[in-house]
Amino acid sequence: MADADDVRRLALVLPHVVEIDSDGFDFRVADQGFVWSYPERRPGKPRVIRTDIAVLYVGDEAEKQALLLGEPEFFFTTPGYDGLPLVMLRLAKVGVDRLEELVTDAWRMRAPESLAGDLDDGEHPR
Repeated sequence: MADADDVRRLALVLPHVVEIDSDGFDFRVADQGFVWSYPERRPGKPRVIRTDIAVLYVGDEAEKQALLLGEPEFFFTTPGYDGLPLVMLRLAKVGVDRLEELVTDAWRMRAPESLAGDLDDGEHPR
C-alpha cells in the first residue's frame, strides 16, 4: 500500500514539478497544484495536515463523481470540496501502481500543453 513517501517519489520524477514547503506534501506544475496533503478541518479545532490522505486534481465534476462512485474504498470528498474538481485518496488503501497512475494523470491535467510534451504520452515515469 502507498504512503506519503510514495507520493513524493512519484511526483518529483514528473517534469517541472516543484514541491512547496508544507507540513505534509504539496506538489505543483506551472504554479498549479496537482497533489497535496489533506488539510483536515474540524469545527472548533485547528486544521490538521493529513499525510495519509492525498488531495488529487481530477479535472472536472464528471471524473470526480466517477471516482467517488466507482471506487468509494479509495476516494472520498467533504463539503469543503463541493464544486471543485478534487478528490481525497486514502493512501493506505491504494497500491503504488494505481497511485502512480493517479498522480501522473493529475499532473497531465494541470501541466500546460507546452510542458505536457515533456512526458511521453501513455507512459508513466518510474
